[in-house]
Amino acid sequence: MIVFYNKEGIGDTLLINLKPVDYDKMNYEKRGDLVRIYNEESNETYGYNLFNATKYFDVQQGERAALDIDPVFLKKINDLLGGHGFEEKLEADFAPKFVVGYVEEKEKHPNADKLSVCKVDVGTEKLQIVCGAPNVDAGQKVVVARIGAVMPDGLVIQPSELRGVPSAGMICSARELGLPNAPEKKGILVLEDSYEVGAKFEF
Repeated sequence: MIVFYNKEGIGDTLLINLKPVDYDKMNYEKRGDLVRIYNEESNETYGYNLFNATKYFDVQQGERAALDIDPVFLKKINDLLGGHGFEEKLEADFAPKFVVGYVEEKEKHPNADKLSVCKVDVGTEKLQIVCGAPNVDAGQKVVVARIGAVMPDGLVIQPSELRGVPSAGMICSARELGLPNAPEKKGILVLEDSYEVGAKFEF
């Protein structure tokens, strides 16, 4: 579950995204300030829009902001759904989406000269990530955007397959993270050894 709030762009509306939308099969139902967006064939929910969001939540984040949610926030959302007559109960992954990772292995991609297949320890699990950065190497501590992370440019990290190899996340550059004074040249951000593997990366 990803929750967005962008008052300048779309007004005082909370966007709750649960899964990608198939627009050819999309329908919606409105109950008060809540709109459920769903697949009209399978009835699975794509997400909800909550209008007049500041009546219900203290949201102040800026443009294209993906909100950090916690169990209290999730309970409020589920209480609102129930109060508007929706029976669905939403669930959320509260683990940080940007974490410190350790590149345990790096191998050449079998089908692409400029890609590497990396095994990355992120503390709670080990991920296979396909990376195109020329400076990635085993033994580095790096910033990993896990599945469900929302990049500063609005890109949502999804499971992918690059030239036939599955990839579960992204090893980030300073530019992709929107860090000040990020170098123009290509390359991931390599962290100092003092960073703890699995820790949330603050930026």
